[in-house]
Amino acid sequence: MKIFKLTRKQIIRRAVVIGLLLLFFIPGFYNKLKIVNYTVESDKIDTPVRIALITDLHSCRYGDHESELIEAVDSQNPDIILLGGDIFDDKSGNENTVDFLQGINGRYPVYYVTGNHEFWGGVGRYNEQMSILEDMGIPRLQGDVLSLDINGNSIGLAGVDDYDGYLVDEDLILEDQFVDAYLDLDAQSYNIILAHRPEYIDTYAAHNYDLALCGHAHGGQWRIPGLLNGLYAPNQGLFPEYAGGLYVVDNTTMIVSRGLARESTRIPRLYNRPELVIIDLV
Repeated sequence: MKIFKLTRKQIIRRAVVIGLLLLFFIPGFYNKLKIVNYTVESDKIDTPVRIALITDLHSCRYGDHESELIEAVDSQNPDIILLGGDIFDDKSGNENTVDFLQGINGRYPVYYVTGNHEFWGGVGRYNEQMSILEDMGIPRLQGDVLSLDINGNSIGLAGVDDYDGYLVDEDLILEDQFVDAYLDLDAQSYNIILAHRPEYIDTYAAHNYDLALCGHAHGGQWRIPGLLNGLYAPNQGLFPEYAGGLYVVDNTTMIVSRGLARESTRIPRLYNRPELVIIDLV
């Protein structure tokens, strides 16, 4: 049996390689909440409107009673909060989500659409979570269009359930919700669709929404800033086109949040900090 002994030069080379890997990876796992701002211009907006987009919380913990997340929202003073799905989780307890909803409800206008994880927990868990929303009086959009007046602007807010809604309601057909919402749009309003999945961007654009707000992709989980926007996203696969950021198709702007999931993810986020998205319409 041969015993291979490393030379001093080989030991130094390996130590350098390990050191460089550590220098690359360790900062990448820093996962403190950050605030990401976007500005979207439109002739339909007369006075500025500030939107807080929150997605993919998955009932993760952000301080005692979600104080870190609530304080981040308060620091931005939004006119409206839009919850873009997977705010609850199919496995984690509801406590953190409830704390967060209680912390913002009644202080801001809040609107909700489902993500896939609200449905993955099964009928009983789904009903429990939707009852929490109902008890708090938080509207859930299911193919609805609401006509809102925000700072003197006419805003049409549409919302649709996640595609996986059929898991708890076999009669839920997402395509029907898109049609229902589209038929109620006022072309003179600034029209927003709140939907969980960004891969339907062509549908959002075909229905002439000015702005689509989504999550679901978790930022592609692993990123290399400047080189790789995301490694993998559900329903998009490797190197997802819509991992997170701002995209434009035809006359529709889509903003995809990288979401807030932290301890609930099987694979830790790399150079992909959880985010609270703030959109200024001007």
